[in-house]
Amino acid sequence: MKTSKLLSQSLVAIAAVCCLGAAQANNFSKSAYDGAKKDIETTYKAEKDSCDKLSANAKDICVEQAKANEKVAKARLEYNYTGKPTDEAKLTEAQYDGRYDVAKEKCDDLSGNAKDVCVKEAKAAHDSAKADLKAHKKIVNAEQDAIDTKMTAEYKVAKEKCDGLSGDAKDTCVASAKARYNQSW
Repeated sequence: MKTSKLLSQSLVAIAAVCCLGAAQANNFSKSAYDGAKKDIETTYKAEKDSCDKLSANAKDICVEQAKANEKVAKARLEYNYTGKPTDEAKLTEAQYDGRYDVAKEKCDDLSGNAKDVCVKEAKAAHDSAKADLKAHKKIVNAEQDAIDTKMTAEYKVAKEKCDGLSGDAKDTCVASAKARYNQSW
């Protein structure tokens, strides 16, 4: 009963942190982050301990699922805390890696060609998700490059307009253009 209550409390805490989203990044303290991380570890331990009552491959699947849940929860916590695109990619990676690891373990219940097909399907789903993430990264990078190019071009136009001014007015115009078009040079 205590484990069940602890597990449900931990899951509620994790869910609360996970629902924060990237827009809420850095809106909770380091102590809240550390507490949530500890809750994730406690939940993992409780999930793993609950696997002990199982046997054979069912136990292996249960343990693999607990590991995957912990990995995803930690990645989600990190992304929610930082809001960084790299942490978002790590979250996506943790999700598809976890699904793959659990799927592979489930294949151990099969034998012969059925097992081979199961493993190949799991690998194909994993590789597909990995390719999607890679493509998404390329799209995001291309979009960022386009934005940077446009901002630089617009800054050059604004700076050229400032060249018609002199003294403090020119300095203010250039500073304003740098701020508006996100230029540091």
